[in-house]
Amino acid sequence: MSKQPDRLFAQPLEQVPDFVFNEDVVQVFPDMIKRSVPGYPTIVENLGVLAARFAQPHSALYDLGASLGAVSQALRRHVRAEGCRVIAVDNSAAMVERCRQYLTAQDSMFQELLAVQVVEADILSLPFEPASVVAMNFTLQFIAPEQRLELLGRIRQALLPGGALILSEKLRFADDQQQQLLNDLHLDFKRANGYSELEIAQKRSAIEHVMKPDTLETHQQRLRAAGFSKVVPWFQCLNFASLIALP
Repeated sequence: MSKQPDRLFAQPLEQVPDFVFNEDVVQVFPDMIKRSVPGYPTIVENLGVLAARFAQPHSALYDLGASLGAVSQALRRHVRAEGCRVIAVDNSAAMVERCRQYLTAQDSMFQELLAVQVVEADILSLPFEPASVVAMNFTLQFIAPEQRLELLGRIRQALLPGGALILSEKLRFADDQQQQLLNDLHLDFKRANGYSELEIAQKRSAIEHVMKPDTLETHQQRLRAAGFSKVVPWFQCLNFASLIALP
């Protein structure tokens, strides 16, 4: 399956529309995410390693906001607990179709992989099965802030004792100087990966109304309010981080 370079914002647009995960984004998403999110490959691969520690036999492993299924693939590579199955969920029809294709291709390359189900659904109305691992990789930030606590509460109720939620998010910072520094460094990261000033500016305009990052402290407080007993940051690169939340 061909992977196209991300040139979605390379030409001047009279009006920049809000960012949506449509077919155009699907075509370039692997290149976009690699060039936009510092540490993304490390996070994805280690989500599989972390999941292998918390996965319990005959339980569900959720990949919420699965996009093209990179996390689902990592879960299937690393988890060996008997009878587990991966449930990959996304609300974009274009993403779901391509995700199924990628996971089918993975089946042809590896033996004895976990069963996987790809579901097109809104995670806000998804009925959760008992789960030992729930992964949300840069997904919560696209959900309306007032709906985040209720969703996390439902995930907490679905988690089995000894399970874990692994939450990766872009962060904002309460300290203005820290926010400015890490934002500038993130822009430098994008420039180093070949994005022009026009691409950076237009992508920022497209995404600013649909992606609402929180501070690390807000994440920690909300997760505790949702019923999690401990929140452990395990990774940060610039203004992107990943947390383990334990029941």
